[in-house]
Amino acid sequence: MSYMDSELFQPLIEAIVSGDQQAIAEASATFNAADLAEYIESARDDDEGLELLMALPLEQQAKVFGYLSLDRQHELVPRIPDQPLAALVTEMSADERADLFNFLDEDEQHRLFKSLARREREDLRRLASYEEGTAGAIMTSEYAVISSGMTVGAALTLLRRTAPDKETIYQAFVVDQDHKLIGAVSLRNLITAIPSAVVDSLMATGLISARTDTPQEEVARLISRYDLIALPIVDDNETLVGIVTYDDAMDVAEAEATEDMHKGATVGKLEAGLRNSSPFSLYRSRVHWLVILVFANIFTGAGIAYFEDTIAAHLALLFFLPLLVASAGNAGAQSATLMVRGIATGEVTAADWGRLLGKEFLVASALGLTMAAAVMLVGFIRAGVDIATVVAITMVLVVLIGSIIGMLLPFILYKVGFDPATASTPLITTIADVCGVLIYFSVATAVLGLG
Repeated sequence: MSYMDSELFQPLIEAIVSGDQQAIAEASATFNAADLAEYIESARDDDEGLELLMALPLEQQAKVFGYLSLDRQHELVPRIPDQPLAALVTEMSADERADLFNFLDEDEQHRLFKSLARREREDLRRLASYEEGTAGAIMTSEYAVISSGMTVGAALTLLRRTAPDKETIYQAFVVDQDHKLIGAVSLRNLITAIPSAVVDSLMATGLISARTDTPQEEVARLISRYDLIALPIVDDNETLVGIVTYDDAMDVAEAEATEDMHKGATVGKLEAGLRNSSPFSLYRSRVHWLVILVFANIFTGAGIAYFEDTIAAHLALLFFLPLLVASAGNAGAQSATLMVRGIATGEVTAADWGRLLGKEFLVASALGLTMAAAVMLVGFIRAGVDIATVVAITMVLVVLIGSIIGMLLPFILYKVGFDPATASTPLITTIADVCGVLIYFSVATAVLGLG
């Protein structure tokens, strides 16, 4: 389906114009909530998008609204009357409701808060209180829970009654009288067990869980590593306070990967995404590092100026300068990318640096020798055996140094508490360029006897 093809949505639009609720329900049922959200997101006419949203059945309306970007939600909220807004937000999942609340300005937060029922207000206040980027901020309070000692028959009756309000019921969590997490039981086991059996005999214990202050990327890693449907979240007293489902973990993983890619290219965070960001926002997200790197590259020019006599004596050296410094930067960028990703996925820890340093030394040496062999023939043809020797030696050294810098810088940043993704490709390339120039002309000065 093409999200942008308005003809596909024409039957739904015509039903909305007619005001026939039955026709609207039938037409909207043929679309996935994500597709409807994409259409509303990209609608050129804001009134048409809002009209489509508000015409949907309430349950579908909440799902579609949850798929909209926070920026789009923020644009629509002031245009929705109090009562419809309260109904819409109440129907949303608890975690999406909290995300929206945190994104709104103070006036809109007050308006939304006072329109909700007491139960939703208390739940919203609690979820919105957790620090952004933690398990508490992305968890939902809509989870299936069973009391210890309950029979299978009673548990199934409870799940039937509460299922419509839960994020997932495929796994129910078992708690004691103090609501402390003691185990979990799958819906499959409940269905296949005899009604008189006690859920404690069916539940799995020793569950993987996280605390409310656990970083969200760690939550996503746990769900991925252990193939969990949902990860229980507990407070400092081991009381069950929420769950993070696998679909929320996927959203976190995507957001973290996007953020790391942006950092890897020295691009700041884009709150609204690329398509919805203003030109000024895009400018602001990119300008800081570019200006910093401009001044960093001055050291490259200073290095070239320092070796003016060597260059003047052998102008052929300039032919190979871009090739060598680019090779150093490329090797460093490759090494840094592997290391940043390894740290991000938990595959690599700070304790591995010694072993990885030795491995990187061997790999970089082999790469440098291979690239030196490839370029030495060009150097011999272009400028003779002496220049070819200088180029070959330099190639080995700059690839080795660039790779080591690319591997160590993420480790150093990680060790001192900075995001390893800050060891970006442009930063590594700039450092490698400076080192490459100094190494190249130092080797040339020594080999060619110009010292």
